[in-house]
Amino acid sequence: MDNCHSHQGSHGGKDNRRGPAEDDPRLNQQLDNIKHKILVMSGKGGVGKTSVAVYLALGLAKRGFRVGLLDVDLHGPDVPRMLGIEGSLGMDDDEHLTPFVYNDHLRVVSIECLMPDRDEAVIWRGPLKHSFIQQAISQVNWGPLDFLIIDSPPGTGDEPLSVAQTIRGAQAVIVTTPQEISLADVRKAINFCRKVSMPILGLVENMSGFLCPRCGEEISLFSQGGGQKTASLMHVPLLASLPFDLRVVQGGDTGRPLLVNPDNSPFVKALEGLLKEVEERVQPQEPQALARIGTPLSSEVLMSGKDVFKIAIPLADGVLCNHFGHCEQFAIIHVKEGLIQGKEWHTPPPHEPGLLPRWLGDLGVNLIIAGGMGQRALGLFADRGIKVLTGAPNQEPETLVKNYLAGNLLTGPNVCDH
Repeated sequence: MDNCHSHQGSHGGKDNRRGPAEDDPRLNQQLDNIKHKILVMSGKGGVGKTSVAVYLALGLAKRGFRVGLLDVDLHGPDVPRMLGIEGSLGMDDDEHLTPFVYNDHLRVVSIECLMPDRDEAVIWRGPLKHSFIQQAISQVNWGPLDFLIIDSPPGTGDEPLSVAQTIRGAQAVIVTTPQEISLADVRKAINFCRKVSMPILGLVENMSGFLCPRCGEEISLFSQGGGQKTASLMHVPLLASLPFDLRVVQGGDTGRPLLVNPDNSPFVKALEGLLKEVEERVQPQEPQALARIGTPLSSEVLMSGKDVFKIAIPLADGVLCNHFGHCEQFAIIHVKEGLIQGKEWHTPPPHEPGLLPRWLGDLGVNLIIAGGMGQRALGLFADRGIKVLTGAPNQEPETLVKNYLAGNLLTGPNVCDH
């Protein structure tokens, strides 16, 4: 990569970014070859974020998916050591870098694979970090991938921001531990994703408990239920709670991850649950599914002529609420000739069976964008001629509507808690 050696040890330097992604055909071509991009991030360090990224990549590869693992934790690139990777990246005939081949289904790229001294410090400012992340896609021959897992440093600094700006379609998996100080920081990470319009797949609570190797009793290392509490408070899904397993630590130290010789331990079982959740939540976002989800209803809006088309969105804390029947308020966005013309805010009536369909129907709503909804409610809305789109991400109402009108609204499965 252009900047990986020439700027090593620099404290500054000019902005080497190439500009928006649409100006880089090679970058766009590479991104088109990657079905799902997942940014693994955390609000603070020490929560096992890299371990989650590594095991997510290993687990998906073990299930037969073509997986890339990109380490953009430039100041602490631990991925190669956790996987026992040594040596430099190769080069193909077109002078593009080739990832390290970990196995038949997993390819890995890290800044450490480009450094002559593994212990040398990377001292870069934001523009160089952005340039590396862009070139780690455009100048690396990843080939077609089902998943690209991106391990970022803790916090909401340059690296996750560059991923949001450069890697279109990226979705976040946010890692936390149960104690309150970690949960406070993870709330900042959630708000970061919402501000940059990055969909959140969900939270992973790591080190949720420790199973005593002698008696088998589960011991709470920190506290209990913090991940679920934060997920409910911030209206994001909890994907999994992973218990602490000393062998995961030992495997990371020796470069032999636990999945090299998997067993039926609580950690492996919980990891299987995480993999299943991720698979289910990203599957509807295939390009052909996007066309089915976005285009037909958007066309109906565009063809509505002078009539105002009303889109209702259940909200909590200003973003879409997964609990449709228990939201704080509804935003009703007015759309005319494919453009947003205005919005209303309404406090819903008390939750009673069948009341919301009548109430929203009386308000003239044509479409509902929701997180999850029960089958009975879906039927009642259909009876009133109100279309419902479920599985939408927890974003602000105008962002959801703009993406919907452009045919770019990414949705997952209908997550209903009723």
